[in-house]
Amino acid sequence: MTSLSGPDARRYGTVFDEVADEYDRTRPMYPDALVDRACEVAGLGYGDPVLEIGCGTGQLTRSLIARGLRVTAVEPGGNLIRLAGRNLAGTGTGTGSGSVELVNARFEDAALPSGYFRAAFSASALHWVDPAVGWRKIAGALAAGGTLALLSYFGVDEPRSRDDQDAMLASIAKVAPDIAAGWPVYRDIDSTLAGVERRRGNVSEVWAWLGSYDMAQDDAARLFGDVQVALVPKLVEQTASELNATFRTMSYYARLSPSQREALAQECEAIYARLGRPVRASVVTALVTARRT
Repeated sequence: MTSLSGPDARRYGTVFDEVADEYDRTRPMYPDALVDRACEVAGLGYGDPVLEIGCGTGQLTRSLIARGLRVTAVEPGGNLIRLAGRNLAGTGTGTGSGSVELVNARFEDAALPSGYFRAAFSASALHWVDPAVGWRKIAGALAAGGTLALLSYFGVDEPRSRDDQDAMLASIAKVAPDIAAGWPVYRDIDSTLAGVERRRGNVSEVWAWLGSYDMAQDDAARLFGDVQVALVPKLVEQTASELNATFRTMSYYARLSPSQREALAQECEAIYARLGRPVRASVVTALVTARRT
């Protein structure tokens, strides 16, 4: 979630493999409405080949298989892809179901057929790929007119959760001020949509701005067009233990010392006790699609 830049940021993408089991238990699925929307924009039908970049333990993969797609899912983490294989075992066997091929490799290194895939999906993962390689490699793997579909959860600024989110960020600043200083910007829905509109000419700038990622590339404007966005807002309520479990699956957690981790857990407990109810956070699931030019 934090906005480190360059190779230092992408190095922390490897930490998810170290917490694969907790990641699998904690990380949510993606809204069916957005997956359906992506398939509609891409004009996908039964048996169409699609690429998934960074499948994790299969949260999105399962949804793609259920829609009858033939998925090639690339994931560098050995523990993550092992869990994905376990979670997806038996899927694709029913009438109308798709299939999956799991590829244990960094996306930058994966051998992919040229101009083959009807769509390329990535859920909360593309910012871990070297942008100097990623945008061009995706474009090369897509068939002419193929669709790139990016999904992720982002924090949102809205009255129902503002005080809780401010309290949580203050606690992070108390424990780890360097991490709090790089925390992504939370915007309201209208500001989010307005910012996307200003950057619509370059899908990499849209995605970089949404997540405070260092991944914008000028070439992406030439490679992709017809950028569209859809948002699904949600209010999340978590107990202290649920909040701490989520934090343990975030990349910034690996940068904390053991004493900082313990202090952050105590801060979560204190906020939860002070509120006397679950801690609220407003998030939006964003789908950004773009067409291979």
